[in-house]
Amino acid sequence: MGDPNGSRPTKAELAYALVREQVLSGDLEPGAVIQQGALARELGISTTPLREALRRLMSDGLVELDAHRDARVSALNAEEARDLVELRRSLDPLAAGLAAERRTRSDLDLIRETAAELEPLRTDPTADDLASHRRFHSAIYSASQNDLLIQTLDGLWDKADRYRRLALKGGRSEEDLDRTHAEHLALVDAIASGDAETAAAVMRDHVDASLGARAATRLRRPSAVPLDITMARSTARLPAPRATSARGPEVPTSGRRDGN
Repeated sequence: MGDPNGSRPTKAELAYALVREQVLSGDLEPGAVIQQGALARELGISTTPLREALRRLMSDGLVELDAHRDARVSALNAEEARDLVELRRSLDPLAAGLAAERRTRSDLDLIRETAAELEPLRTDPTADDLASHRRFHSAIYSASQNDLLIQTLDGLWDKADRYRRLALKGGRSEEDLDRTHAEHLALVDAIASGDAETAAAVMRDHVDASLGARAATRLRRPSAVPLDITMARSTARLPAPRATSARGPEVPTSGRRDGN
């Protein structure tokens, strides 16, 4: 995390990266009090750079600081979960559609490679499990060739991981895993075929049934205003993945079920 000239990262930058990873991985759970003295000793730094890192994490919405210098991990809430799904429901399909129109050969190779590496997301996913899904979606975002869109979706993914973990605590059915696996294959096929309309439609369905959407529903209280998200599945059925592609090797269609 050094500057573009190659200088070493500061202690505050290192603390930011380490605490951020602990928050996003669930090692520091939502609502947990951050013992700054103990954490500073664990990281091998003083409390001054740690405090600077915490202020930066507060601007990211991951940490809360009060006037008494107490710090805690930001709680999960239905409003943020809803906001994340609403944004992703618009931006992810846009990225998928643009990827179908603009992807290069190397983009498509990366999308195929990351699709083949997907690991199922079950009750207690490892960091690698979650990372495999980020790599796949990031490959699609990158293929959109829209830098602002890529940056925005990368930032949304960071926050959404905490909600994915919440949704996974409720478990997943084999039907759910099969559906998600089919959507991933259909996305690869539509992007490889240059079918922007289908790629966008499949991605919209993917977000509607995502772990983030499930977390938003779970967090919503009965007295809360209903979420303004269309959760119904599209009337269009998923296209069956092609056995082969004229643009490259086929993507495995069996033997692996995925999460999202």
